[in-house]
Amino acid sequence: MEALLIAVVAAVIVLFALFGLVGKNQPALEKGPFREAWRGIVEKAGNESTFALAIINADKLLDSALKKRSFKGETMGERLVSSKNVLSKRQRVWEAHKLRNRLVHEEDVKLDRKKTLEALKGFESALKDLGAL
Repeated sequence: MEALLIAVVAAVIVLFALFGLVGKNQPALEKGPFREAWRGIVEKAGNESTFALAIINADKLLDSALKKRSFKGETMGERLVSSKNVLSKRQRVWEAHKLRNRLVHEEDVKLDRKKTLEALKGFESALKDLGAL
């Protein structure tokens, strides 16, 4: 009986995969608006006075992509967790998101060009993995 149940579940999974039913809830993204927004973020990363704004905006852009791809979760952190199998550089993305949170919630967070560019590399990687860039 148990073997029959396992066989039925396996057959259903194979059918879903064959007919493209798996992943249907994650639509493709229109790249144009994401690319345009990304160019603005990169421009902000060129000026020390807007390093923080570049990171905050990159985080918002990634969250927008996660939402549009229908990843589950009420917060960006939850959506990042649900997208973990899609993101090739998860740790880098998490570090970038944590830096954003520090910028928003803590005083006197010091940013330099290197930290800013590292964070942006994480966001860019995730946006590419999601098909936004």
